[in-house]
Amino acid sequence: MKTPRKTALHTASNVSLFSPLTLPNGRVLKNRIIKSAMSDSLADGQGNPTPAQMRLYERWAEGGLAASIIGEVQGDPRYPEKPGNLVLDDAADLKAFRDLARRGSANGAQLWLQLGHAGAMAHLPISKPRGPSAIDFPDFRSEAMSIAEIRAVPDCFARTALRAAELGFGGVQIHAAHGFLLSQFLSPLFNRRTDAYGGSIQARMRLLLETVEAVRSSVPSDFAVAVKLNATDQLDGGLTEGEALEVVAGLEGKDVDLLDVSGGTYFPGAPSSSERATTGPYFVEFARAARRLISVPLMVTGGFKRKEEAESAVRSGDVDFVGVARGIVLDPSLPVTWQTGKSDPSFPRFATLPPGGMTAWFTMRMTDLGEDREDQVHRDIGEAITEYEKRDELRVVQWKRRFSVP
Repeated sequence: MKTPRKTALHTASNVSLFSPLTLPNGRVLKNRIIKSAMSDSLADGQGNPTPAQMRLYERWAEGGLAASIIGEVQGDPRYPEKPGNLVLDDAADLKAFRDLARRGSANGAQLWLQLGHAGAMAHLPISKPRGPSAIDFPDFRSEAMSIAEIRAVPDCFARTALRAAELGFGGVQIHAAHGFLLSQFLSPLFNRRTDAYGGSIQARMRLLLETVEAVRSSVPSDFAVAVKLNATDQLDGGLTEGEALEVVAGLEGKDVDLLDVSGGTYFPGAPSSSERATTGPYFVEFARAARRLISVPLMVTGGFKRKEEAESAVRSGDVDFVGVARGIVLDPSLPVTWQTGKSDPSFPRFATLPPGGMTAWFTMRMTDLGEDREDQVHRDIGEAITEYEKRDELRVVQWKRRFSVP
């Protein structure tokens, strides 16, 4: 018999950033601070965890957060986001994954894997990108997936989620944001199919709902299943907030344990949410609207830089959790810092910001943390880009050898 699932209570009275909350699966998160998914690019180039990656998530767990989410873990090595992605397939180094799960779950934290499939944005040097519809832009091309390929996606995600549960991870997050495959299916800009997976938003969300159902049915009832969803693609002709709210409504009753709201896309030339000029958290108003449509706990990722902002969002009742990424890279003990009343992290400023520079700087900073090197905090952004690109070049060679990519 399936265990009855609980419904989260969204009362804001006496709730603080450090109040525990019980997820619908019965697991308790000890506070409201989650390290949101980032592409840490710390796998070994063959899809397996490295000592630096294990140490990084151990440090974050020791720093007091409720959970960490590891960005872009692939179940299918044919469509990676980067050559530094983890690949949890039949040939994975299971001991390394178990060690990662154990060390990232220290100090009462949970460690979740973000299940990914880059689709049309699969890394070109090691993939042949395929998405919902063919794309032929001057600097961006992708082939359309067949019906058989589409129908294989939910099962692939489900197998990967079950492996994660068996290896000791606390949950998974299904990535349907930021322009990756499931996000591409939701967007009318990139999904121009005329079959059952294209057209209306109800048809465009079909693959996401099938994937959620497949994952939920494959894992234990106390294993967390979260979804990351764009509030908006922030692109003309892309997913709108109104359509995104219809997706939220479609997720109600699907036994999701957490809905993580974000926005934007990493398609070439698109504006980055994480580098926008506005201040303060993003997407909290969307979460307020989503609250009326779904009963699961809500998390917002984007723009939380100060404790005051995070505390206000939780106390208002608009969100249950705040997703923090770059702040916790700058201060891996940020929850303890906030709880003890110390200063907010100081974000770096650069005289010039080359394309991709901020991502490269923070990615290399995560490497520093994983290697217990604190002295690189003032790294030059040009130096960070060079290190980042050189490492990717080496890993492309390793990836091709490991996964027989021509």
